[in-house]
Amino acid sequence: MAKTDIGPPHYSQMLPPIIKENYGKWKYHEILRPGVLKHVSETGAELYTVRAGSPRLLAIDTIREICNLADKYCDGYLRFTSRYNIEFLLTNPANIDPLIEDLKKLGFPVGGTGPAITNMVHTQGWVHCHTPATDASGIVKAIMDELYDYFVSMKLPAKLRISLACCLNMCGAVHCSDIGLVGIHRTIPKIDHEWVPKQCEIPTVIASCPTFAIRPDPKRKSVQINEEKCMYCGNCYTMCPAMPIADPDNDGVAIFVGGKVSNARTAPKFSRLAIPWLPNNPPRWPEVVQAVKKLVDVYARNAREGERYGEWIDRIGWETFFKLAEIPFTEKHIDDFIFSVPTFRTTTNFRW
Repeated sequence: MAKTDIGPPHYSQMLPPIIKENYGKWKYHEILRPGVLKHVSETGAELYTVRAGSPRLLAIDTIREICNLADKYCDGYLRFTSRYNIEFLLTNPANIDPLIEDLKKLGFPVGGTGPAITNMVHTQGWVHCHTPATDASGIVKAIMDELYDYFVSMKLPAKLRISLACCLNMCGAVHCSDIGLVGIHRTIPKIDHEWVPKQCEIPTVIASCPTFAIRPDPKRKSVQINEEKCMYCGNCYTMCPAMPIADPDNDGVAIFVGGKVSNARTAPKFSRLAIPWLPNNPPRWPEVVQAVKKLVDVYARNAREGERYGEWIDRIGWETFFKLAEIPFTEKHIDDFIFSVPTFRTTTNFRW
């Protein structure tokens, strides 16, 4: 019979034999050292995982090098996590150290497990997307270079998730990460009235605006923007290339803190604004890198064991957090209660 399903194969077809044989029977796991985990089954079977950090954008040659290591040490079985970590799945513990040595030779750090910073999840940035207010891969590389020691060790109070979204459309997990970076535009789109009627479907452009800031301009067969309503999201530029929003002088990065997805101990949390704006200064973004490093260091020094970033802030209070982090409090931090998070049920906890 002809195969009609052209979608992805079922995940069970890709599982290593040891996982198939012990599916649903795993008894416990432990972290042997940074980047190395051991899972033990009720049957006594043992699975070892070596986690290495990788870039999000990979060349074909790099993927081949990774696959060669998997073929050499773990029968070709590996997986990528949602935060771009590479996990090699081994059944022979004697292969752990040789694998780690070969990973180091290729420049892949091993770590990101337990109370550590795992790899940063991020969006497309300047390399691909057309609406970003900042880069993704470049700024993440600069930040992780500075935080490298927190990746290869387990000396933080708890796990720390850092994410970056290069614009307000937020294709990353910024809204629910311990530290989240968001690229922000601060000026309205520039309308090229000559090209709007030639390149754009005006009803579609108007409908793309989430705050109804765009209205028709019949005289010029174009559109107008109400600056007071514009939230600088760039949706209109997605629909109409004659309305570019990028501005090298005013675009920048905002930093949020305190979010988490985990349901452990406390309910999931949305992150909240800490630093309203920092400038884009490629290629190394020194202001952003130092701000993130400071936020991580102050958490490492003051939080209790097992306390996530938002849980630590809830315990000490936001006023104390701003003092410890030496962040000036401005009018940008004041919640105007429009679509305020506390008015919604934002937890997956059951209510009895």
